[in-house]
Amino acid sequence: MRKLRIVIADDEPIILLDLRQMLEELGYSVVAEASTGTQAVEMVRKFKPDLAILDIKMPEMDGIEAARILHEEKLAPVLLLTAYSDAELIQRAKQAGVYGYLVKPFKQADLTPAIEIALSRYQDTLELEHQVQDLKETLETRKLIERAKGILMDTYGLREQEAYRRIQVQSMNTRKSMREIAEAIIIAHTIQQSPER
Repeated sequence: MRKLRIVIADDEPIILLDLRQMLEELGYSVVAEASTGTQAVEMVRKFKPDLAILDIKMPEMDGIEAARILHEEKLAPVLLLTAYSDAELIQRAKQAGVYGYLVKPFKQADLTPAIEIALSRYQDTLELEHQVQDLKETLETRKLIERAKGILMDTYGLREQEAYRRIQVQSMNTRKSMREIAEAIIIAHTIQQSPER
């Protein structure tokens, strides 16, 4: 099985060393280390890991801001490390799209469940986004086909079922999707309707 690849970031070298050691003992591969939020973002962009584990309090850019960027760019899920568990930080972390939260000091045994849950939540999010995209495309296709049917019904005096069948047959004959046929009908109709210059 492929080792999970992880980028870690903390501005305290001793914590970075401990974290790397714990992760490697658990069978994970630490592909890069960073001591600032800016470096962390750069390392994730460069190494494309499966997960980033970031401390909250770091120079240049804190871990929450780095997590927000990584979330927006869909680069990797982020697990935050912190010695602070106040409500404001937790709220910011949630809004940044963080997938897990570990409060220091943590034990090696705390890492695997936190990592597995973060990865699972991230996969769920990606699947949901994919489903939403598919639904949007299906809806858009349906709208285009409805519009094309309307054009055929008006132009050729067809009933709805006949107009739909005509699009379907054209799709099969040309090996193009019904969406492509509908778009072609709409374009042709638009060209015919536009006044000549």
